[in-house]
Amino acid sequence: MARSRTDNLNIAVLLPCYNEAATIGAVVQGFRATLPDAAIHVYDNNSTDGTALQAMLAGAHVVRERRQGKGHVVRRMFADIDADIYIIADGDGTYAPEDAEELVRTLLTERADMVVGTRRGVHADAGRQGHAIGNRLFNLLYRMIFGPDFTDIFSGYRAFSRRFVKSFPAVSGGFEIETEMSVHASRLKLPVSELELDYGRRPEGSHSKLSTFRDGAKILWMFAMLMKETRPFAFFSAISATFMLASLGFMAPVLAEYFETGLVSRMPTWVLSTALMMISFMLFTAGVILDSVARARAEQLRIHYMGLERPSALKAPLGDAGPVSRTRPGKADAA
Repeated sequence: MARSRTDNLNIAVLLPCYNEAATIGAVVQGFRATLPDAAIHVYDNNSTDGTALQAMLAGAHVVRERRQGKGHVVRRMFADIDADIYIIADGDGTYAPEDAEELVRTLLTERADMVVGTRRGVHADAGRQGHAIGNRLFNLLYRMIFGPDFTDIFSGYRAFSRRFVKSFPAVSGGFEIETEMSVHASRLKLPVSELELDYGRRPEGSHSKLSTFRDGAKILWMFAMLMKETRPFAFFSAISATFMLASLGFMAPVLAEYFETGLVSRMPTWVLSTALMMISFMLFTAGVILDSVARARAEQLRIHYMGLERPSALKAPLGDAGPVSRTRPGKADAA
């Protein structure tokens, strides 16, 4: 590699894998050629097709994670590995290892804590129409709930600083881990960047493990849980408004009858509407209280993040970033 700030940085490439024997060897070799000084770690998630063997033969450090699910693998990786810069990608060959240089350069020059390699043409190459529709809907929903920081929250090709990785409290167990990463960055208002990259198709013999409906339901549930944890006022206010509308719907005819006749003939309906209104007020109060708790938790996470020291090589002036090496023509403009 050309002399640059990366000469003094420890770079780790993380590849979570489940039954990727057909592609993992070429992926590892690609990253070794692109980032020869980086340590390449493959975490095998109970593969049955020889993925671990192929990764070892290609020169990667291989660890087995028995808990099934990408979220469990990523959490283990982030806990086990110490580095200055982390690059995570899938082992299925859909992300080009050559683009890792662009991710590292952008992380350095933008002084970002996370760079997301957004997938060019992902809606055409999603494999199934359901995946493409789900990508659009979930990205739109994310921007509505958590803000406009990201345009492709499901990209599996990302670069991180050590401060991001060691302050990230990963809790999800499956493919929803990318959503959790994005919410963590938005919640703490971390410096992030996006880089549009080509997204390839899986080679013959390699199959997606993503289930349109099962994993889509898990991601939707994660959206709800993350909204409850990070934006409790909005979450509980929405539920409170639903109960209030239901209460007013039941209450209106009873009140109309009372103002006309002075009598309440439908007492059970009145009791129900009153109970719904009380629940609405309780939910609103819970939202106000939990919003203060969520702000305190975010402040604690931010303080922990700020307490993690940046490597000295990352503190150099922006003009000292220099080339990472072997940049493909035309790609630098995307950064």
